[in-house]
Amino acid sequence: MSEETRSRLLVGGAIVSAIVLIGIYLAAGGSSYAPAKTQDPCKHRPWRNPEGLDQIAEQFSLSALDGAACQLGVSREALAQALATPEARERFSKRYGIGDAELAKAIRAGLLRAINDAEDAGALNPLLAAPLRDTVRGIPLDQAIELVQNARSLLNSAQDFLGPAQDFLEQLLP
Repeated sequence: MSEETRSRLLVGGAIVSAIVLIGIYLAAGGSSYAPAKTQDPCKHRPWRNPEGLDQIAEQFSLSALDGAACQLGVSREALAQALATPEARERFSKRYGIGDAELAKAIRAGLLRAINDAEDAGALNPLLAAPLRDTVRGIPLDQAIELVQNARSLLNSAQDFLGPAQDFLEQLLP
């Protein structure tokens, strides 16, 4: 077999393979693919059964992002990306015309929603929820953003700080 024949067979095989791959893709429904829509942040999302501080912190952060995104009229994903860095926050502010005061108000509203959701889910004792709400109402923007982003590390730090009182806290946070 000549070099030219071998080259033609390789090219022909590649073309047949590509056509077969496209056929399989279309047969599997690839022509009707649409990316999943982002969920409406204003729509209530029930909490899963949180077990321990890590899961409570994760759901708390997601609930806070939903609440803030709802207040701002953006998706939770867009807000989460905006809060990742100061540069991303600046781009977000310019794109949506949202100043720091409006962002701070929305994030505080999101944190309050997260506290309410945690309390409703039985993940936060009402005795702790009330003072937490008072604290959230007055915290500065950067601290509010940090609380949304790092609720897990905040709760882990609280665990370390509490030491022997941790068992008592676990009883308050079922």
